[in-house]
Amino acid sequence: MKFNVPKDDENKAKDILEYVYHALEEKGYNPINQMIGYILSGDPTYITSHNNARSKIRKMERDDLLEELLRSYLKNK
Repeated sequence: MKFNVPKDDENKAKDILEYVYHALEEKGYNPINQMIGYILSGDPTYITSHNNARSKIRKMERDDLLEELLRSYLKNK
């Protein structure tokens, strides 16, 4: 079975990841560690509520966010 993701979801995931990254950075957290903690555990407290980052990241499924990360990594390799 082939799985295709619509382009809108790709852009949305990228935008959310970048937004949350900057919010975590602004609050002095290590964005990579915090985002990995969230993706692996599903615990939203890894993400700051600063600038509504927590509610924004919860709008997408974690597997969609992980897919975007993998796609971006492989594309830039």
